[in-house]
Amino acid sequence: MTIHHFHLTAEWPGGRNDIGIIQSGNLQTQISIPTEMEGPGIGTNPDEMLLGAASTCYIITFAAMLERAHIKKASLTMQSEAIVDVTNGVFTYKKIIHRPTLVLAPDTTEKAAEKARKLAEKAEASCMISRAIKGNVAVELNSAISIAQHP
Repeated sequence: MTIHHFHLTAEWPGGRNDIGIIQSGNLQTQISIPTEMEGPGIGTNPDEMLLGAASTCYIITFAAMLERAHIKKASLTMQSEAIVDVTNGVFTYKKIIHRPTLVLAPDTTEKAAEKARKLAEKAEASCMISRAIKGNVAVELNSAISIAQHP
């Protein structure tokens, strides 16, 4: 078994609407409460960071699975959305929706395209962040997979 440790340092100089700093490996940014939640909206915030963690984990996992399956892609992009509910002043991270768009290489067979569709689903279930939030935050996948036309 291999265990990896990740570390983050945070500095928060004031009260609710102040601006802090976090640093972890290659990540260094300011943090604050978003303007949608009546904060200063400087830097990033926990809502964006959870969405970013889930999105990057998914797209990297999907790309790795495609590579291992020897399925060539022309492009892989994704849009993700987080839905946060505020009821009676309680903030609840309800859902993340991933919308990956995979364009496969022009010489891709329909059999390989079908395998890519299955891998899109498997990547969501296999992603470490998706597994970590399972049961607390719903994750929805709306993938679009097509084969590029020959130039």
